[in-house]
Amino acid sequence: MTVFDQYRNLLFSVAYRILGSAADAEDAVQDTWLRWSAADRSLIADPKAYLVRIVSNLAMDRLRAAKREAYVGPWLPEPVLTSGDVPDVAPALLLVLENLTPLERAVFVLKEAFAFSYQEIAEAVERSPESVRQTAHRAREHVRAERPRFPADRDRQRAVTERFFAAASGGDINTLMELLAPDVTLWTDGGGKVRQAMRPVHGAERVAAWLSGVGTRPYQGVRPDQMVAALVDMNGGPGLVISGAGRVIGTMTLDLDDDGRVAAILNTANPDKLAAVQGGVLRDL
Repeated sequence: MTVFDQYRNLLFSVAYRILGSAADAEDAVQDTWLRWSAADRSLIADPKAYLVRIVSNLAMDRLRAAKREAYVGPWLPEPVLTSGDVPDVAPALLLVLENLTPLERAVFVLKEAFAFSYQEIAEAVERSPESVRQTAHRAREHVRAERPRFPADRDRQRAVTERFFAAASGGDINTLMELLAPDVTLWTDGGGKVRQAMRPVHGAERVAAWLSGVGTRPYQGVRPDQMVAALVDMNGGPGLVISGAGRVIGTMTLDLDDDGRVAAILNTANPDKLAAVQGGVLRDL
């Protein structure tokens, strides 16, 4: 195994958490490899630190260049299939990170997800340790304000996800109302390429009505009785992959509040974001 291959998974994991896109993360890793290949290795004392610095800065540059404001409808992070419990990649958390600056996001990821020291992060993002410490504090405060909940345990998450899909696909509004928090928000990402809600849907009654309606009519030419949902490990927790007519037509993950009710629903249906899931690609995050 080459030195670069030794750290490839780490580099992808860093880039994915910063960008929220598996495809863009792969591109950042490839660009990192190109720079590594052209570098004078005799001048690199710590390959891991060097590679993390390169991929972090490339990911931040990509994030700054991304024109999310031009995206049609809500933008959601690209779902990835995982194996087992993977911390800090829940789609609801990645969505909160969208409100951070690229620097805040990179610092938060390196500190909270990978436990890098402030000195190591400072070298990676080319800032002073004190500046990094202040940036990390701002990022943590923002994340706590937006998402103060602790993740539910996997068994509860799985049980709620199974009940939720059964109720949604059967148009069972009563059960949906039991499962949904009063202030639940539904995010649907079709990217303007498939039919989805163009704005987040707020409130239990509106979300339940939207879900029950969608579950009783054809979608992308697929009838409800032709749809199959598989419960899988996605972004480190239980998620649903919904398929029909031989293709993946959407994914869904739930974020639970402290009472075990559904506080957020993230539904990704943009075909451009489903390629890895369609191919069954497992990510080691």
